[in-house]
Amino acid sequence: MMITVQEAHRLISQSIVPLGIEELPLGLLQGRVLAQEITAPFSLPRFTNAAMDGFALKWDDISTASRESPVRMHVAQQIQAGTLSTLPVASGCCAEIMTGAPMPEGADTVVQFEESSGFGSACVEIYKAPKQGANVRYCGEEMAAGEIVLRKGMSISPSEIAILASFGCASAMVQSVPKVSIVTVGDEVRSPGEELSGAEIYNCNRFLLEAACRSTGIEPAMLPHAPDDRKRLHEVLELAINSCDLLITAGGISMGEYDFVQEELSLLGVTKKFWNVAQKPGKPLYVGATNEGKLVFSLPGNPVSSLVCFVEYCVPALFALQGKSAPDKFYAVLAEPFPADKKRHRFLLGKVWAEDGRLLCRISPKVESHMITSVIGSNCLLETAPSSVPLSPGSEILCTMLPWAGLLAES
Repeated sequence: MMITVQEAHRLISQSIVPLGIEELPLGLLQGRVLAQEITAPFSLPRFTNAAMDGFALKWDDISTASRESPVRMHVAQQIQAGTLSTLPVASGCCAEIMTGAPMPEGADTVVQFEESSGFGSACVEIYKAPKQGANVRYCGEEMAAGEIVLRKGMSISPSEIAILASFGCASAMVQSVPKVSIVTVGDEVRSPGEELSGAEIYNCNRFLLEAACRSTGIEPAMLPHAPDDRKRLHEVLELAINSCDLLITAGGISMGEYDFVQEELSLLGVTKKFWNVAQKPGKPLYVGATNEGKLVFSLPGNPVSSLVCFVEYCVPALFALQGKSAPDKFYAVLAEPFPADKKRHRFLLGKVWAEDGRLLCRISPKVESHMITSVIGSNCLLETAPSSVPLSPGSEILCTMLPWAGLLAES
């Protein structure tokens, strides 16, 4: 029975069993999802300190300073970053202080080096008084001890790693990344670099899906290519299922005489969730799950159909396994017509770009599922519900960015 795109998403969502968590050092956190709440173990800054190289002093002592009438101060001490001062600043005295060094007791302002006669003397002339309290970073002004710094579920980028390091966290608990196996199927395909003969074709799906997984931050395991031989196919699929959290296959899932994938998956304990979705391209999409909760996505053999199903269904599943939200979809305005299908949800590769403060898009010039060159220049999927009439230019249409692509500045 053929199901809708919405029903397919619902059934996949119900089948997701989130993975466990693991502790990783800072250097391995990039791209992972935080599995714990991080609170500040101390205030930030941890102590009141100088924001500039200059002189720490009492503002009242230099409030009238100017180039014409500088104020002369005795330099009583020098404070470097990482050094605590034990000598309070007395009236008429100041301290040479470096950026980040703790403010000495009694000082309330830092005069930057450029507004003075400089370092290295027993006395210094102050040429200009800043505002009282200037160039001082106060203890806790950025964050108080105990305040939530990072929330569970956040994706970790270099920014979050910097925060963790700033608070002395050498590691953090994160969601595990799913192990993904990829298996391509079919007697007719050969690896790039090999000689073709007869009606053979090159194995595009293997490298497409491998690179697509990497674009989401996941390094997949590539299993041997499976021929249209039931014994060998069974062996490869069994090996793949036993070594992964999520299996992606491409080819051998339609209704041809040699399409054995669905039957062999069943023999391996995979329960079918659905097969056949009312969409174009990608109708013969199979999704199943093992008793242990391992998901299986069997994608059509046409590379464009395979790509559409990967972006629409596999990517959200891979994100959900890690505790991430699915990538956002958004609306853009069609610059050209979109050929809807009256019975099926239509997906087409295309291009979206920003122009005059709005998002515009158009489909690839080549729209058939066997035309792999339709990916050239494409950065998104455009989609619409079944309709008996094409969408006209100026209509809004739903878009999904390809995981490896970015928004273009022009068409």
